[in-house]
Amino acid sequence: MPMSALFQRVVWGVVLVVLLLGILLLLPPLAGVLVVCVVLAIGGWEWAAFFGWTSRGRRTVYGALVAMLVLLGFQLVPDPGALAPLLWLSLFWWAACLVAILRFPRPISRPMAALAGLLVLVPGGVTVTVLLAKLPEGVALVLLVLVIVWAADVGAYFAGRRLGRHKLAPDVSPGKTWEGVGGGLVAAGLAALAGGAVLDGPLPSPAALFALGAGLAAISVIGDLTVSMYKRNVGLKDSGRLIPGHGGALDRVDSITAAVPLYVLLLLLSGGIGA
Repeated sequence: MPMSALFQRVVWGVVLVVLLLGILLLLPPLAGVLVVCVVLAIGGWEWAAFFGWTSRGRRTVYGALVAMLVLLGFQLVPDPGALAPLLWLSLFWWAACLVAILRFPRPISRPMAALAGLLVLVPGGVTVTVLLAKLPEGVALVLLVLVIVWAADVGAYFAGRRLGRHKLAPDVSPGKTWEGVGGGLVAAGLAALAGGAVLDGPLPSPAALFALGAGLAAISVIGDLTVSMYKRNVGLKDSGRLIPGHGGALDRVDSITAAVPLYVLLLLLSGGIGA
């Protein structure tokens, strides 16, 4: 990546982080819920192109459907403990995505692509909104998973750029390497340790925290590759150009929507958060 492009990416990344921190730390929880719905609606608008809906009207309908399903889930789920069935469903979905990635370039039908967008965006969206508004320490836990995923992304970028030799999934994302994945796993594990120390709350042991970070990094890669797979299935290079240096909304949330359900499920199973 040229230095000018890298500089643009870093600057806009800092801007996004500052905006997000302001929303999560200074505004009421419902403001965060609204922002999540808006971002995922934009992500749905972008996803609609993956199954042939190119008109603005149709893409807006699909984006609105994503946001409404997230809001419906938020309303129906009383607390994080009640998320468990949705979290297991999401975990099975991402396992199926891994199988699809390994089998690509097998064609994906338009109906399947339309359903996939909902499965990619809605469970993670519901999970984040429930954490933010229905758990006292929810904001801190959301910030922790964001830091872990961002660390994985940064670690994978620099490790892949410096050490990358062996392609991870060349038919899906030619730029990703196994060395980059390794760097992302280590960076995410260290971020989880640091975040757990800062929070000083009812979180797992240091060893479990490192494993948590590495596991979230691994599934975040599946989320990233899944979006890339659906883009390549229809011959698209980018999902959008919403954010200079970063692409579309999907390019910012794909890893997070994959990581968040596993994150909360593991916290529930370990007693890191209660019902």
